[in-house]
Amino acid sequence: MKNILRQFVSILSELRLKNLLLLTVAGCINAFGVTVFLTPVKLYDSGISGTSMLLSQLTPEWLTLSIFLLVLNIPLFLYGLKKQGWTFTLYSIYTVTIYSLGAWLITDVLPIDVSIVSPLAGDDLLLCALFGGLISGVGSGLTIRYGGAIDGIEVMSVIFAKRLGLTVGTFVMIYNVILYILAGIVLRSWILPLYSIVTYYAALKTIDFIVEGIDRSKSVMIITEHADTICESLMTTFETGTTKIAATGGYSGMDKTVIYFVVNRFQISKLRHIVHTIDPAAYVTVSDVADIIHPIK
Repeated sequence: MKNILRQFVSILSELRLKNLLLLTVAGCINAFGVTVFLTPVKLYDSGISGTSMLLSQLTPEWLTLSIFLLVLNIPLFLYGLKKQGWTFTLYSIYTVTIYSLGAWLITDVLPIDVSIVSPLAGDDLLLCALFGGLISGVGSGLTIRYGGAIDGIEVMSVIFAKRLGLTVGTFVMIYNVILYILAGIVLRSWILPLYSIVTYYAALKTIDFIVEGIDRSKSVMIITEHADTICESLMTTFETGTTKIAATGGYSGMDKTVIYFVVNRFQISKLRHIVHTIDPAAYVTVSDVADIIHPIK
C-alpha cells in the first residue's frame, strides 16, 4: 500500500500547475468552438469529438455530447497509458473532462441558445465550419503544446499507425474520412460532411500554428572547406553558437565540415551572403524547425 501511495505521489509531483491552468483554458476553448459553431448546425469535428457529436444526434436526448466525450475518450487514453506515460494520460483525461464539462455548461446551463443555429454565425455553414475549426484547433493545439491530447484517436494513431504501415497523420485522416462518409450515409446528405472537411482542415492548420509557433525558425546545414572562418563570422554576426560536424565528400573523398546553425527567416539572406562571400562553393540547405528546446541552465 505504501509503495502504491508513493508511486501516486510521484506521478502527481510530475504535474505542473501552469500546464493544468493552460489545459483548463484549452478544454474551455474547445467546448466553445464545438458547441457554439459546430453542434447547432450539425457540423462535425474530427476524431472522437466528431464521433461523439454524431452519436449524440442519433441516440436518446440524455446521451449528450458530454457523456460520449468521456465514455469514448477515457478508455482510449487508458489503453495508451503504457506507451504515453502517466503524465500525458492524466493531462489528457483532465482536458477532456474540462471539455465535456464546458460543453455541458454551454448547452444545458448557460442562457445561450445553441439548439437551432449558431448564436454568433447563424446558419451560415461556411462561417460555422471555419470558426468552429479555428477555435477548436486552438484548444487542441494548446493541449498538445502543454503535454496532453484532447482526442483519443490521436493516441490510437501513435499506437497503431506504424503497425499498419501508415504515418500518424494518414491514420487520423483515414479515420476522419470514414467518419464523414458514415455521417453522409446516416444523414442522407453530403452537404454537412463536406463542410465538416473544411472544419477539419481549418483545425489542422490552426493546431500546426499553435504547436509550432507564428515564426518557425530555420535550421541551416553548410558543407564547406572553410568551416572555421564561416563559423567565426556567423557567431560574430548573429551572436549565437554553431555546431561543426566532420564529414567526407562522397564523390571527391575530400575532408569537409558540416556546420549546423539555427536562425529565423529574416536572417537567411544575410547568412547566405556571409557564407558565399567566404566560400562560393559552399553547399547550403535550409529547413523548417518545428520547435526549439533550449538547454536548462
